[in-house]
Amino acid sequence: MSPLTSRRGLLFGTAAVSAGALLAGCTSNEPSDGKQAGSAQPAASDTPGKHVTIGFAGPQADHGWLNAINDNAKSRAEKYSDVTLEITEGSNDTATQIGQIETLINKKVDVLVVLPADGKALTQVGLKAMRAGIPVVNLDRVFNTPQAYRCWIGGDNYGMGLNAGHYIGEKLKDKPNARVVELAGLDNLELTRQRTQGFDDALKNYPNIKKVARQAADFTVESGQAKMAQLLQAQPEFDALWNHDDDQGVGALRAIEQAGRDDFLMVGGAGALSAFQAIERDDSVLKATVLYPPTMAASAIDLARALGQGKGIGGLAEFEIPASITLYSAVVDKTNVDTYMPTGFR
Repeated sequence: MSPLTSRRGLLFGTAAVSAGALLAGCTSNEPSDGKQAGSAQPAASDTPGKHVTIGFAGPQADHGWLNAINDNAKSRAEKYSDVTLEITEGSNDTATQIGQIETLINKKVDVLVVLPADGKALTQVGLKAMRAGIPVVNLDRVFNTPQAYRCWIGGDNYGMGLNAGHYIGEKLKDKPNARVVELAGLDNLELTRQRTQGFDDALKNYPNIKKVARQAADFTVESGQAKMAQLLQAQPEFDALWNHDDDQGVGALRAIEQAGRDDFLMVGGAGALSAFQAIERDDSVLKATVLYPPTMAASAIDLARALGQGKGIGGLAEFEIPASITLYSAVVDKTNVDTYMPTGFR
């Protein structure tokens, strides 16, 4: 994936196992009168309520993960008879996306869901929406100030690296002088640095393991294949590979197969369907992947609907939805891949 700014937030919940599992559709175990126990305000539920028009603006779907973001938003909105989704044509040009969001503001949508092509560059239009009284759900790539959004929801890049490192560490903890390599994303992205930092911090718990090489790719199949081939040539022996992204992992696996290598284990990142299928088949070095779930877009629609209806999230005592929600980076391997298979993106 190719976000241009960092992602952040407070830890909340677990990765979704279906489009709405994280927030449970903002539903609750509410009494029959619709009120939460001990609350002055009901939580949103699947029962139709006040109609909400949600404007959705995201970048161009030039990556499997971004395409899945759009699909999750659309399918989630279709679930609700009280939601109309005004969706823009995705663009990686910041000026174009700003114009699209301003059009949605002028249409007076009730709530905006925005995955900015560049969080810094789009901060002002987020502020404009908020000042116009339109709550903004900032999806994944964060604006420069929390004044530009009512709620942020996104993934945990540091947690991805941390959980990948611990998974590999537990697999290799009894192997003397274990060696690992890393196929990173784009080094000019903060998210790449966060994933590497999490991985390195996890490995500090395993003194028998040393990271002997790191190569940066750029989240494409072609770069994954080329950079992995370089790693394999430079490192004839190692025990594990942490690959930041399942799309570039497709290319990495091609390079590994072409080199005839099967003497190490590989952990991927994001949660692509192809990775889940390879893990299920168990016929390659890929043994696990760490989630960065695109189901966050479905949860963003749930949050926007709740905001538009002036409701909270079931299961929480607070009247309002949280200001920040970070998804958990679950590790998917052969033991649980069946559970996560429906969430895999193409």
